[in-house]
Amino acid sequence: MKRLLAMVLFAVALTGCGYNDFQRLDEDTTSKWSEVLNQYQRRADLVPNIVASVKGEANFEQETLTRVIEARSKATSIQATPELINDPAAFEKFQQAQGELSGALSRLMVVAEQYPQLQANQAFRDLRVTLEGTENRITVARNAYIQSVQQYNVLARSFPTNLTGMVFGYKAKPNFTVQNEAEISRPPTVDFGAK
Repeated sequence: MKRLLAMVLFAVALTGCGYNDFQRLDEDTTSKWSEVLNQYQRRADLVPNIVASVKGEANFEQETLTRVIEARSKATSIQATPELINDPAAFEKFQQAQGELSGALSRLMVVAEQYPQLQANQAFRDLRVTLEGTENRITVARNAYIQSVQQYNVLARSFPTNLTGMVFGYKAKPNFTVQNEAEISRPPTVDFGAK
């Protein structure tokens, strides 16, 4: 009888201590992370087609194409597993590689604007629209992940659920950050006297 009572009390304690919430939110962050990875993969799959359509322009800057190819290679070389979201160092490395690919693709699109023949190429225009749509999907997926991690981390850091987290090994998860946070936080220089 004592053993049954102890098991019932233990079960009641687990439900009131946030254990089930940890399970639900952990699954939610994993699901949201999978969608982020799905959209990053979609973008990585577009890169070879974009590069191939740009290579047709004889005078196009080879250095820009090389940077895109290298950035894609680096971004896809990182093993993106569900465990990545529990390792802050690996998560930061992954985020940095994806940021480099974003920057390289942005630079490619800016340079491509200087080539009227390329802009007139229907295949390139279609790929550009697809890339823009994919970048928007990445933003939506990242925002959903950020919100999910925020809910999980609040649970992991709040009392008394933080005690449950410690007992069962639930730690706060890393989240996306702004790549150039230092520059964004610096106030702009305004000079009204300059003409």
